[in-house]
Amino acid sequence: SHPILTATVTSHRSVVLSTPPVVMSSKHQKGPDLKRFMDKKLKLSLNGNRKVVGTLRGYDAFLNVVLENAESEKEGNALGTIVIRGNSIIQFETLERIAKPEA
Repeated sequence: SHPILTATVTSHRSVVLSTPPVVMSSKHQKGPDLKRFMDKKLKLSLNGNRKVVGTLRGYDAFLNVVLENAESEKEGNALGTIVIRGNSIIQFETLERIAKPEA
């Protein structure tokens, strides 16, 4: 079984990704909980010192994400709707205020 990434909110604008030290084997492993970030404008830091800004439209258990109206932060190139593999993502940062998680 492969370790899964978890997303931890460190402030109202940043999320740190980490791998849990032990992954229990189960039939239904839970993926990242990014519901609060849906339809919000995000800045993603990717490997290779790349940064992409766009609106989160979808994600899966592997942290693959779909961004709409995406653009490269460095070059300012419009990329449109893109899919980014989860293993390329280093950090999420919201560019809009998000609701606090319900306890």
